[in-house]
Amino acid sequence: MWRYLTEILPFVNRSEEERTVNGVIDTPPPGRPTAFSRVTLSRIMTNQDVNLYGTVHGGVIMKFVDDAAGAAAARHCGFNAVTVAIDEITLMVPVKVGDLVHAKAQVNWTGKTSLEIGVTVFAERWNEADREPVNVATAYLVFVGVDADGDPRHVPQVVPESPDDMRRWHEAEIRREHRLARRQAIDRHRADGA
Repeated sequence: MWRYLTEILPFVNRSEEERTVNGVIDTPPPGRPTAFSRVTLSRIMTNQDVNLYGTVHGGVIMKFVDDAAGAAAARHCGFNAVTVAIDEITLMVPVKVGDLVHAKAQVNWTGKTSLEIGVTVFAERWNEADREPVNVATAYLVFVGVDADGDPRHVPQVVPESPDDMRRWHEAEIRREHRLARRQAIDRHRADGA
């Protein structure tokens, strides 16, 4: 809510002249609740997905994660959004051929033109149908909303609905601060001629 008061409201309260870009008034879309973006994609892993060790290749899981995150971003924005970074992906447990894998994604945080999507991947073992699904991977991806020309555009703000959504939002802020600090440190290092 404080983001609405400190960033969105001042943006909306700017004069029409200040908000006009190339003759078009640039206004942020209305906010959307976290639940609006939630998606689950599912697929059965096949022998075409395996690596040399006989387990599903990590790259297959990474693409599946990106697909789920892209679906959540598109649902939240209502227009195109593109992957700009995979901030973190953790592959915890191998996935096997025959496993029914589910990728659950939602928007955790939004900025002006960017948004973070959190993805959790679970596997139902084909031969253990009576057991709970196994958490096999987690990931955080950064997307940017784009217009028809591929230029960044404002995204709807996410409105956290629960304490868990607020926790995710705050953790996404921390990850963003770390990304920016890392980028600044690298830029300083390069500027020093190293």
